[in-house]
Amino acid sequence: MEIMVAVGAVIEDEEGRILLVRHVPQRRGFWQGKWICPGGRLSCGEKIEQGINREVKEETNLKIELTTPLVPFERIVEEKGQTVLHVIYIDWMAKLVGGELHPASDVGEAMWVAKEDLPQIWNELHDDTKKLLRIAKIVPKELY
Repeated sequence: MEIMVAVGAVIEDEEGRILLVRHVPQRRGFWQGKWICPGGRLSCGEKIEQGINREVKEETNLKIELTTPLVPFERIVEEKGQTVLHVIYIDWMAKLVGGELHPASDVGEAMWVAKEDLPQIWNELHDDTKKLLRIAKIVPKELY
């Protein structure tokens, strides 16, 4: 069992909306069926910023500019006394600078969400995404 370093971005468009993606059901795994921010596994030898840009491009076809690093956090999942997943999340705030949104085949769905609309879909977000959006301080007060 290796520790996974996941990199990603909380991406805002020119209207201040946040981009969320959801993996196709066939992908399975820890994030299955829930809305998350774009991102993925950092490759060995890859700089964090490069990894974020690559993952966002692969998953969404968008070009972003990283603006502010966010506080890293981790998730440890245990089953029957064994660690089955240990992820360290390293994310940045980012702004959209180009490209046309085309979800990749493993992502399946993507949508822009106004911050004030987050409460309506809050239960559809992955718990780690909820934590990330709180760290980014873009969640309406009633969701803290």
